[in-house]
Amino acid sequence: MTPWRELPPALAALRDLALDLRWTWSHEADALWQSIDAELWRRTRNPWMILEDIPATRLAELAADRSFVGHLDRLAAARRGDLEGSGWFAHTADAARLAGVAFFSMEFGFGDALPLYAGGLGVLAGDLLKAASDVGVPIIGVGLLYHEGYFRQMIDATGWQQEAYPYNDPSTMPIEPVIDGQGALLHIPVEMPGRTLLLRVWRARVGRTVLYLLDSNDPLNSPVDRGITGKLYGGGSELRLMQEMVLGIGGWRVVEALHPDIEVCHLNEGHAAFAVVERARQAARRYRLSFAEALWATRAGNVFTSHTPVDAGFDRFFPELFARYGQALDDIVPLGRDTAAGADAPFNMAHLAAHGALLSFGVSRLHGAVSRRIFQPLYSRWPEAEVPFDHVTNGVHVPSWDSRAADELWTEACGKDRWRRMPEDLGRYVETIPDAALWTLRGQAREELVGNVRTRLRQHLGGRGQPPEVVALAGTVLDPNVLTLGFARRFTEYKRPDLLLHDRDRLGRLLCDEQRPVQLVLAGKAHPADDGGKRMIRQWIDFAELPAFRRRVVFLEDYDISLAQELVQGVDVWVNTPRRPWEACGTSGMKVLVNGGLNLSTLDGWWEEAYVPDLGWAIGDARGGDTAEQDRGDAADLYALLEREVVREFYDRDAAGVPRAWVARMRRSMGVLTLQYSATRMVREYIEKAYLPAAAALRERLADGAAAAKAMALWEQRVRRAWPSVHVGVPDTMREADGWAVAVPVYFGEMAADDVRVEAYADAAVGRAAARVALCRDTPIAGATNGFRYLGKVAGERPIGDYTVRVVPHHPGVRVPAELALIRWQK
Repeated sequence: MTPWRELPPALAALRDLALDLRWTWSHEADALWQSIDAELWRRTRNPWMILEDIPATRLAELAADRSFVGHLDRLAAARRGDLEGSGWFAHTADAARLAGVAFFSMEFGFGDALPLYAGGLGVLAGDLLKAASDVGVPIIGVGLLYHEGYFRQMIDATGWQQEAYPYNDPSTMPIEPVIDGQGALLHIPVEMPGRTLLLRVWRARVGRTVLYLLDSNDPLNSPVDRGITGKLYGGGSELRLMQEMVLGIGGWRVVEALHPDIEVCHLNEGHAAFAVVERARQAARRYRLSFAEALWATRAGNVFTSHTPVDAGFDRFFPELFARYGQALDDIVPLGRDTAAGADAPFNMAHLAAHGALLSFGVSRLHGAVSRRIFQPLYSRWPEAEVPFDHVTNGVHVPSWDSRAADELWTEACGKDRWRRMPEDLGRYVETIPDAALWTLRGQAREELVGNVRTRLRQHLGGRGQPPEVVALAGTVLDPNVLTLGFARRFTEYKRPDLLLHDRDRLGRLLCDEQRPVQLVLAGKAHPADDGGKRMIRQWIDFAELPAFRRRVVFLEDYDISLAQELVQGVDVWVNTPRRPWEACGTSGMKVLVNGGLNLSTLDGWWEEAYVPDLGWAIGDARGGDTAEQDRGDAADLYALLEREVVREFYDRDAAGVPRAWVARMRRSMGVLTLQYSATRMVREYIEKAYLPAAAALRERLADGAAAAKAMALWEQRVRRAWPSVHVGVPDTMREADGWAVAVPVYFGEMAADDVRVEAYADAAVGRAAARVALCRDTPIAGATNGFRYLGKVAGERPIGDYTVRVVPHHPGVRVPAELALIRWQK
């Protein structure tokens, strides 16, 4: 809607309803938008486009319609009530300890109306903001407004993926420009080589929170610079570097301009790591600090979440490219380069994020362990178990993914506001839902999915130029009474989307069994440069077009949030087949939980920690091994599980037609897992494990003119300078009744003994956790300069040979090794 177009006074509330992305998960206003223009609503599901396109005569009709205006007024009042309510977080004792969080992400996923995402990273970012709105946590989002975004998938007549990049017109998106204090468009400057880039800022409302989007497509910029925020993950290394400068540097300047009280900067992947640098520079100017002092101060408020399970997935920039942007980035080269690899080593954005954050996380328990292995080179000689990466397992915004029928069932059992508080006891309520009601839910969802698939398939086949008789066959695919499996994700080799095709005869027997058939709905995109992924898509399309399987297998093109919602609401079983441990989390399977869907997955990502035998099924085991052998074994296990357990349990019905064992498994999955893998739980865990500790540490370091940060910077200089002079002598051990007495000489040279800790350390072993025992300084060593004996006692459960003496940096309030990774072991 053009900014100068006015609505009739009676319809003024339509603007606020349309601009609030709350409609992407709260469907109470759907009927209102449909009544304005049913066809436009069906095609766009975008209230803002409806307001932009609606004729003035239609607006006048609606303004004179008392029933419509009354409906609008009730919806506006309900929205105001939600926004003005305080939310769960305001009623906690911790609310006063957190002024705000800025959540930076390269992508945010909310749906077709705001197509600024490629996949799971963006959908997770959108779900986090929506959950924060529900429970009233003060989080804002910071991202980029892409003119074209990620590609839209088309399948040509040969079954090969083609990519299209439609233009994202800001006037059709539910966003509004941010205006500065003088009433003009807010522009954020970012210095580039030889020029200053000017960025427009757009605001998207997400219920109680807000998302800010930076846009370089301004006539004040050169034609090349206007394209910086063009494609998501498009172009070469230099374009990616400029995008990440815009996101990190420009994004933090937005925070300073609009929300200066923000305390916590949360980096969702390393793409936004330049925010670490810009934040330190701003603090250096404000508090008159050196860059090193400012980094010590502001790092306390930075949090980093990695979603990448392999080191090769991190963004890297080679020195010759980085050098061209040296004036803007020269402070940070040591923070992002592996100095042990030499001056030619590329600059690693994930390393910058890890070095610039007080707290770092993986996105599942297994991914936390994988991250400790991947990032171990940053903490040279530190045990992998002590690499400072924790985990917060991802979760999904449940109201965004439940079907209307599932929402009604849960509302009746648990109440309408279950996701606006911090629910603790949903499992108890799920136990009260009758078996027949749960089974009816699945039947209705499956029937609705079949109808949606047929509609989409007609459109896709027609778009591929198929003859009318082939397009007509879309009306016969799938059966609403048949066990329905869903598989939808990015098509790439490690996700093994072709695992079910390993034995096509065996798969064919499952699909075409006359008594207990199975049907399969697939979707997913391959990266434009991934021909292997595209070949797997074509394999499935070719298979689905075989006459024997045309009614049982469907591949749907252009996988997006809208299609994902239809699939997770309708399928009986969600199949996930990544090669362990390459799936960092894999949230798609979480989205079926609220709808009574079950998971059949390899033990990777979130399923590795969620799986127990009565909640779903696990493919293979956790041993890994040779790739080809693992693939063969997992494929065989997948077929066997389907044949012996999944199919049998689905079709074993009692006299009332209810599969009691299946429904029992549904109930346990819904009751146990839905809350545990919700974004509500995820947000709470980030508050407790990251945001509150980071905010407290930031306040401590900035107090009294950043006195603590200045002291930490001096301490670091002192320790680094003196570290080469530290060495550990040979320990002397003595067996005692309840353990071992340890005495060891330590020679500090130029190091102050108060700047370090001396410890006896034992690695984790089978059945035993890692052990750290602090040793106490005793008497000086005769004849030595600055040498002391250290004494201590270790428990007797382990052999004394398990222990090694080490020296590590120590300073009050400093997290070691996250902030200083020096370590010295006994020789």
